[in-house]
Amino acid sequence: MSGLHSDRASRVGLVFCRVDFSRPGRLKSAPQGSVSGNCSWWRFAIIGVSLAALSGCTALQPSQSPATNFYTLGTALQPNAGKVPPMAIASAKTATLLINPPHAAAGFDSPRIIYLREAHKLEYFAQSQWVEPPARMLGPLLVAAIEKTGAFRAVVLMPGAASGDVRLETDIIRLQHEFQSSPSQVRLTLRATLIDDKTRQVLAWQAFEALEPADSEDAYGGVLAANRAVQRVVDQLAQFLVAQEIPQN
Repeated sequence: MSGLHSDRASRVGLVFCRVDFSRPGRLKSAPQGSVSGNCSWWRFAIIGVSLAALSGCTALQPSQSPATNFYTLGTALQPNAGKVPPMAIASAKTATLLINPPHAAAGFDSPRIIYLREAHKLEYFAQSQWVEPPARMLGPLLVAAIEKTGAFRAVVLMPGAASGDVRLETDIIRLQHEFQSSPSQVRLTLRATLIDDKTRQVLAWQAFEALEPADSEDAYGGVLAANRAVQRVVDQLAQFLVAQEIPQN
Protein backbone atom coordinates (compact mmCIF):
# COMPACT_ATOMS: atom_id res chain seq x y z
CA MET A 1 0.00 0.00 0.00
CA SER A 2 2.77 2.38 0.86
CA GLY A 3 4.33 1.72 -2.53
CA LEU A 4 1.08 2.63 -4.25
CA HIS A 5 0.90 5.97 -2.42
CA SER A 6 4.53 6.69 -3.30
CA ASP A 7 3.95 5.97 -6.99
CA ARG A 8 0.88 8.21 -7.04
CA ALA A 9 2.77 11.08 -5.39
CA SER A 10 5.61 10.90 -7.88
CA ARG A 11 3.24 10.96 -10.82
CA VAL A 12 1.37 13.92 -9.37
CA GLY A 13 4.60 15.83 -8.76
CA LEU A 14 5.79 15.32 -12.34
CA VAL A 15 2.58 16.53 -14.03
CA PHE A 16 1.96 20.25 -13.56
CA CYS A 17 -0.38 21.10 -16.42
CA ARG A 18 -1.62 19.72 -19.70
CA VAL A 19 -2.53 22.01 -22.60
CA ASP A 20 -5.70 21.33 -24.54
CA PHE A 21 -4.52 22.13 -28.10
CA SER A 22 -8.03 21.69 -29.47
CA ARG A 23 -9.11 24.83 -27.58
CA PRO A 24 -6.43 27.56 -27.68
CA GLY A 25 -5.76 29.32 -24.44
CA ARG A 26 -7.53 26.68 -22.29
CA LEU A 27 -5.89 24.29 -19.84
CA LYS A 28 -7.22 20.89 -18.77
CA SER A 29 -7.76 20.29 -15.10
CA ALA A 30 -4.61 19.37 -13.27
CA PRO A 31 -4.48 15.91 -11.69
CA GLN A 32 -5.70 15.65 -8.14
CA GLY A 33 -3.03 16.72 -5.73
CA SER A 34 -1.10 18.88 -8.24
CA VAL A 35 -0.59 22.65 -7.86
CA SER A 36 -2.69 24.44 -10.52
CA GLY A 37 -0.73 27.73 -10.08
CA ASN A 38 2.34 26.08 -11.64
CA CYS A 39 0.73 26.30 -15.10
CA SER A 40 0.57 30.10 -14.97
CA TRP A 41 4.08 30.30 -13.56
CA TRP A 42 5.54 28.33 -16.46
CA ARG A 43 3.66 30.41 -19.02
CA PHE A 44 5.04 33.67 -17.59
CA ALA A 45 8.52 32.17 -17.39
CA ILE A 46 8.48 31.21 -21.08
CA ILE A 47 7.20 34.66 -22.09
CA GLY A 48 9.90 36.34 -20.00
CA VAL A 49 12.67 34.29 -21.59
CA SER A 50 11.35 35.08 -25.08
CA LEU A 51 11.25 38.82 -24.40
CA ALA A 52 14.76 38.75 -22.99
CA ALA A 53 16.02 36.99 -26.11
CA LEU A 54 14.36 39.56 -28.37
CA SER A 55 15.80 42.49 -26.43
CA GLY A 56 19.23 40.89 -26.58
CA CYS A 57 19.05 40.65 -30.36
CA THR A 58 18.04 44.32 -30.59
CA ALA A 59 20.95 45.39 -28.38
CA LEU A 60 23.41 43.59 -30.63
CA GLN A 61 22.31 45.55 -33.71
CA PRO A 62 24.53 48.58 -34.56
CA SER A 63 22.98 51.94 -33.68
CA GLN A 64 22.05 54.16 -36.63
CA SER A 65 22.84 57.68 -35.40
CA PRO A 66 22.01 60.52 -37.84
CA ALA A 67 24.97 61.82 -39.85
CA THR A 68 26.26 65.34 -39.17
CA ASN A 69 26.04 67.88 -42.00
CA PHE A 70 28.95 70.32 -42.40
CA TYR A 71 28.61 73.76 -44.02
CA THR A 72 30.93 76.54 -45.17
CA LEU A 73 30.81 80.32 -45.34
CA GLY A 74 31.82 81.97 -48.60
CA THR A 75 31.17 84.87 -50.91
CA ALA A 76 30.44 85.19 -54.59
CA LEU A 77 31.93 88.55 -55.49
CA GLN A 78 30.54 90.16 -58.61
CA PRO A 79 32.93 91.58 -61.26
CA ASN A 80 32.28 95.18 -60.12
CA ALA A 81 32.03 94.44 -56.39
CA GLY A 82 34.28 96.72 -54.38
CA LYS A 83 35.06 98.94 -57.36
CA VAL A 84 36.33 102.36 -56.23
CA PRO A 85 37.11 105.63 -58.03
CA PRO A 86 40.64 105.86 -59.53
CA MET A 87 41.51 108.88 -57.34
CA ALA A 88 40.67 106.96 -54.17
CA ILE A 89 42.86 104.08 -55.29
CA ALA A 90 45.79 106.38 -56.07
CA SER A 91 45.68 107.98 -52.62
CA ALA A 92 46.02 104.68 -50.76
CA LYS A 93 47.77 102.44 -53.27
CA THR A 94 51.10 102.61 -51.44
CA ALA A 95 49.69 101.38 -48.11
CA THR A 96 49.96 97.79 -46.88
CA LEU A 97 47.01 96.48 -44.89
CA LEU A 98 47.53 93.80 -42.25
CA ILE A 99 44.46 91.81 -41.16
CA ASN A 100 44.52 90.19 -37.76
CA PRO A 101 42.71 86.82 -37.52
CA PRO A 102 39.08 87.65 -36.73
CA HIS A 103 37.78 86.94 -33.25
CA ALA A 104 34.29 85.99 -32.06
CA ALA A 105 32.35 86.80 -28.92
CA ALA A 106 31.83 84.11 -26.30
CA GLY A 107 29.28 81.56 -27.48
CA PHE A 108 30.00 82.26 -31.15
CA ASP A 109 33.58 80.94 -31.25
CA SER A 110 32.83 77.29 -32.05
CA PRO A 111 31.75 75.41 -35.21
CA ARG A 112 28.23 74.90 -33.85
CA ILE A 113 25.41 76.64 -35.73
CA ILE A 114 23.51 78.83 -33.29
CA TYR A 115 19.80 79.54 -33.31
CA LEU A 116 17.43 81.41 -30.99
CA ARG A 117 13.80 80.75 -30.12
CA GLU A 118 13.89 82.99 -27.07
CA ALA A 119 15.84 86.18 -26.45
CA HIS A 120 19.33 85.64 -25.00
CA LYS A 121 18.98 81.82 -25.10
CA LEU A 122 21.51 80.23 -27.46
CA GLU A 123 20.72 76.78 -28.86
CA TYR A 124 22.58 74.59 -31.34
CA PHE A 125 21.49 72.37 -34.21
CA ALA A 126 22.24 68.73 -33.33
CA GLN A 127 23.17 67.36 -36.78
CA SER A 128 24.46 70.54 -38.50
CA GLN A 129 27.59 72.59 -37.94
CA TRP A 130 30.21 74.73 -39.69
CA VAL A 131 33.37 73.05 -40.99
CA GLU A 132 35.32 75.58 -38.91
CA PRO A 133 34.42 78.36 -36.48
CA PRO A 134 32.93 81.25 -38.52
CA ALA A 135 35.67 83.65 -37.39
CA ARG A 136 38.32 81.40 -38.92
CA MET A 137 36.45 81.21 -42.24
CA LEU A 138 35.96 84.98 -42.32
CA GLY A 139 39.66 85.91 -42.58
CA PRO A 140 40.29 84.75 -46.17
CA LEU A 141 36.96 86.27 -47.25
CA LEU A 142 38.05 89.67 -45.95
CA VAL A 143 41.36 89.42 -47.78
CA ALA A 144 39.66 88.56 -51.08
CA ALA A 145 37.10 91.36 -50.84
CA ILE A 146 39.61 94.06 -49.84
CA GLU A 147 42.16 92.99 -52.45
CA LYS A 148 39.49 93.30 -55.11
CA THR A 149 39.10 97.02 -54.37
CA GLY A 150 42.68 97.67 -55.47
CA ALA A 151 42.94 100.29 -52.72
CA PHE A 152 46.02 98.79 -51.04
CA ARG A 153 49.43 97.80 -52.27
CA ALA A 154 49.15 94.53 -50.35
CA VAL A 155 46.63 92.84 -48.06
CA VAL A 156 48.14 90.32 -45.64
CA LEU A 157 46.31 88.00 -43.28
CA MET A 158 48.25 87.74 -40.03
CA PRO A 159 49.83 86.26 -37.97
CA GLY A 160 53.10 86.63 -39.77
CA ALA A 161 56.33 88.57 -39.83
CA ALA A 162 55.08 91.18 -42.30
CA SER A 163 55.06 94.84 -41.36
CA GLY A 164 52.47 97.22 -42.70
CA ASP A 165 51.01 100.67 -42.55
CA VAL A 166 47.56 99.95 -41.14
CA ARG A 167 46.03 96.99 -39.35
CA LEU A 168 42.44 95.73 -39.37
CA GLU A 169 40.92 94.03 -36.34
CA THR A 170 37.49 92.39 -36.61
CA ASP A 171 35.17 90.75 -34.10
CA ILE A 172 32.05 88.71 -34.78
CA ILE A 173 29.55 89.97 -32.23
CA ARG A 174 26.87 87.51 -33.28
CA LEU A 175 25.98 85.12 -36.08
CA GLN A 176 22.67 83.51 -35.27
CA HIS A 177 19.52 82.09 -36.82
CA GLU A 178 16.52 83.78 -35.17
CA PHE A 179 13.18 81.97 -35.04
CA GLN A 180 11.27 84.72 -33.20
CA SER A 181 9.71 85.93 -36.47
CA SER A 182 8.21 84.36 -39.57
CA PRO A 183 10.02 83.77 -41.77
CA SER A 184 13.03 83.24 -39.55
CA GLN A 185 16.13 85.34 -40.22
CA VAL A 186 19.90 85.25 -39.81
CA ARG A 187 21.67 88.13 -38.09
CA LEU A 188 25.38 88.87 -38.52
CA THR A 189 27.00 91.67 -36.53
CA LEU A 190 30.67 92.48 -37.12
CA ARG A 191 32.81 95.19 -35.52
CA ALA A 192 35.86 96.47 -37.42
CA THR A 193 38.69 98.66 -36.13
CA LEU A 194 41.38 100.25 -38.32
CA ILE A 195 44.66 100.97 -36.50
CA ASP A 196 47.85 102.77 -37.50
CA ASP A 197 50.38 99.96 -37.29
CA LYS A 198 53.24 102.32 -36.40
CA THR A 199 51.61 104.50 -33.73
CA ARG A 200 48.86 102.05 -32.61
CA GLN A 201 46.39 104.90 -32.94
CA VAL A 202 42.80 103.98 -33.79
CA LEU A 203 42.01 105.60 -37.12
CA ALA A 204 38.38 104.48 -37.49
CA TRP A 205 35.92 101.86 -36.34
CA GLN A 206 32.42 100.78 -37.27
CA ALA A 207 29.87 98.05 -36.55
CA PHE A 208 28.23 96.34 -39.52
CA GLU A 209 25.03 94.33 -39.36
CA ALA A 210 23.09 92.34 -41.92
CA LEU A 211 19.70 90.63 -41.59
CA GLU A 212 18.74 88.00 -44.16
CA PRO A 213 15.49 85.98 -44.30
CA ALA A 214 16.05 82.24 -44.12
CA ASP A 215 15.31 80.20 -47.22
CA SER A 216 13.63 77.52 -45.09
CA GLU A 217 12.88 76.90 -41.44
CA ASP A 218 15.81 74.57 -40.84
CA ALA A 219 19.59 74.61 -40.51
CA TYR A 220 20.28 74.64 -44.26
CA GLY A 221 17.91 77.55 -44.84
CA GLY A 222 19.87 79.47 -42.20
CA VAL A 223 23.20 78.54 -43.78
CA LEU A 224 22.14 80.02 -47.12
CA ALA A 225 20.99 83.20 -45.39
CA ALA A 226 24.24 83.38 -43.39
CA ASN A 227 26.28 83.27 -46.59
CA ARG A 228 24.32 86.19 -48.02
CA ALA A 229 24.76 88.12 -44.77
CA VAL A 230 28.52 87.54 -44.88
CA GLN A 231 28.59 88.75 -48.49
CA ARG A 232 26.85 92.01 -47.56
CA VAL A 233 28.98 92.72 -44.50
CA VAL A 234 32.27 91.95 -46.23
CA ASP A 235 31.39 94.27 -49.12
CA GLN A 236 30.37 97.05 -46.71
CA LEU A 237 33.60 96.66 -44.77
CA ALA A 238 35.68 96.86 -47.94
CA GLN A 239 33.98 100.12 -48.92
CA PHE A 240 34.46 101.47 -45.40
CA LEU A 241 38.22 100.90 -45.63
CA VAL A 242 38.47 102.50 -49.04
CA ALA A 243 36.83 105.66 -47.70
CA GLN A 244 39.39 106.10 -44.90
CA GLU A 245 42.34 108.46 -45.14
CA ILE A 246 45.40 106.26 -44.79
CA PRO A 247 48.50 107.95 -43.26
CA GLN A 248 51.62 107.82 -45.40
CA ASN A 249 54.36 106.60 -43.07
